[in-house]
Amino acid sequence: MRSTNDSILRMRKIAIALIGVAAAAIVIVLVFYRVPEQTSGPNGGDGAATSSENFAFSFFDRPRAVPELTMVDEKGRALSIADFHDRPVLLNIWATWCVPCRKEMPSLDRLQAAMGASNLLVLPLSIDRQGLTVVRKFYDELGLSSLAIYLDPAGDAASKLNTVGVPTTLLIDAKGREIGRKIGPAEWDSPEVIALLREHFELSAGAPGASQ
Repeated sequence: MRSTNDSILRMRKIAIALIGVAAAAIVIVLVFYRVPEQTSGPNGGDGAATSSENFAFSFFDRPRAVPELTMVDEKGRALSIADFHDRPVLLNIWATWCVPCRKEMPSLDRLQAAMGASNLLVLPLSIDRQGLTVVRKFYDELGLSSLAIYLDPAGDAASKLNTVGVPTTLLIDAKGREIGRKIGPAEWDSPEVIALLREHFELSAGAPGASQ
C-alpha cells in the first residue's frame, strides 16, 4: 500500500514539474517574440502604431526618440546616430549569420543605389561579434557596392532599440526620430515599398541624390 502511495506521489511531483517547465517556456516565448505596439488602428492612442497590412510595416502615430547609438564605420571612425540627422535614415539591424538578412541585403543595396544616399541613407548596422572581417567577406560574396559598412563594437544596439530579432529595420526621419519599424526582411527595392518609404519620409519622386 505504501509503495502504491509513493508511486502516486512521485507521479504528482513529475506532473507538477512538467507543468512548471511548460509555463516557463510560454513566458520565454512571450518575452522574446513580443511585438511592440503594432496593432492599433487609426484611432489608436498617443504613441500607438498603425500597420501597413500589405508589407507588415508599423508606423507610429507620433515619432519616437531614438536611443543614443554609437558605431564605427569601415575605417574605424567612431560615429553616432546623431551624425545622420540631416536626412531620413533606414537603420537595419542585421548579422552575417542571419539567413533572412542574406536574402534581403541585396535589395537594400539596390534601394540605396535607387534612392541616393543624400535623399535616404540606408544604414546597415552589423551586430556580428567578429567585426569587420566577416562583414567585408559577406559584402564581397553578395556583391554589395552601394551600402557602407557600419559595426556595433559595443554590442548594445539590439538591446537599446528593443529589437526582437534580426533583421529589424527602423525608419528614422531627418530629425532623428523613429517614425516606424519593420520586423523581418522585406523586398526593399520593390515599387510598392519604395512608394511607401517616399510617402512616410515625405520624399519626392524625382531623381535620386548623390551617392555616398
